[in-house]
Amino acid sequence: MNSIESIQKEWNEKGEKYAREINEMVEFGEKNGWENWKGDDPQDLREHLSENILQLLKEANLNNTVSTFREQFAPSDTAYFSILKEKGQSIEQLHFIDNQKIIFITGSAFQKRQAYILDNDKVVTLDENILAFGKSNLHNIFAIATKEKITTISGWEGEKINEFKLDKLKNIDISYLIPFNNGNKVLVVTSEGIYIINTNSEVMIHPVPDENDDEWESYLAMENATLSHDNKYIVVGDQDFNHRILDSEGNQIGTIGPQSEYPHFCLFAKDDSQLITNSCHFYNGITIGINSDKFVGAQIEAYSESDDFTNIDEEMRVYAGLATKDYYILGDAYGYIKAIDRNGNKIWRHYLGSSISGMTISDDETILWVGSYSGALHKIILDKPVRDKHTIGNGNLYETFRLFFWKDEPQIWKW
Repeated sequence: MNSIESIQKEWNEKGEKYAREINEMVEFGEKNGWENWKGDDPQDLREHLSENILQLLKEANLNNTVSTFREQFAPSDTAYFSILKEKGQSIEQLHFIDNQKIIFITGSAFQKRQAYILDNDKVVTLDENILAFGKSNLHNIFAIATKEKITTISGWEGEKINEFKLDKLKNIDISYLIPFNNGNKVLVVTSEGIYIINTNSEVMIHPVPDENDDEWESYLAMENATLSHDNKYIVVGDQDFNHRILDSEGNQIGTIGPQSEYPHFCLFAKDDSQLITNSCHFYNGITIGINSDKFVGAQIEAYSESDDFTNIDEEMRVYAGLATKDYYILGDAYGYIKAIDRNGNKIWRHYLGSSISGMTISDDETILWVGSYSGALHKIILDKPVRDKHTIGNGNLYETFRLFFWKDEPQIWKW
């Protein structure tokens, strides 16, 4: 059995070397083109330590010595990579409440979900009947979905605005939802159609039914949608259809063809001056931006250059993202979060280790929470020098802690 001191020495020396080599390789590839990289890909040679590291992490949690453990062992996905196939799950639907408090949910739509509050570093388990929730872009309106209904409220635990009894959506798993700013309508995204619901109706706005196909079904893959901050526009898309720009009632006013293979993600700038759409192919993708003066009547052809859009990024398959006042923060399939402005300029990148499944940011844009498919929830301070030499990335991002919500584990583990 190796001593803790020898494990610590090997973990940190090899971890620092790996991070340094990865950062050097990525910097070279970005500056000179990946086709010009002739070196070997760096290897993280610490997997044999993973069992020891996980045991020490759990002991630190049980002994209330996590702070000391974190200073001794900088975190890495190497420690838990081998267990993720069985224990990993997505951390989704992250929404900021106030101060250092957020809500989030574990598990995808087709899995058993559990909702939580994270208040600084304290976790509170919420009602197990909550299946999904969302937050409006403006006015702090929350929507909470159970099997029977969706309720909109003014502020978390605030006064009820509306209650929508579910009919068509009663037995359909909800991927995610976005309440309108007044709480009187909700955009509901599912793998069996994207809907606008209000007190009177549940209207499917995507996909468009094929009236000539008697066997037509509304099944979607890679379903994605977003609302503009002023709620004037809705954007919808999925694997088999172009991104479609709709008005607030669901009428189509423009289309955006994919520049990679499959439409996968969409997001408005914080001031609604631009819409970005991402299309993917395997783990990679292309993101383009369309300015607001071109929304109405947009006809962006697939796989074609055009003056009607800006190339934002040509690498990422985007799984999650948000807009700050100055740039987008996008999370990809490889486990990176990246800040990119509306002209496609790369501000920073930061590696977290597993495909990104959700994120939210404080109202003052100083604290970022990011969830991943590894079951990890990261709390990150923006514009603060990095914490250790194991950091892979080039931004000033300081990770306060990460929490692991693993399936079939009796406890939430903090690192």
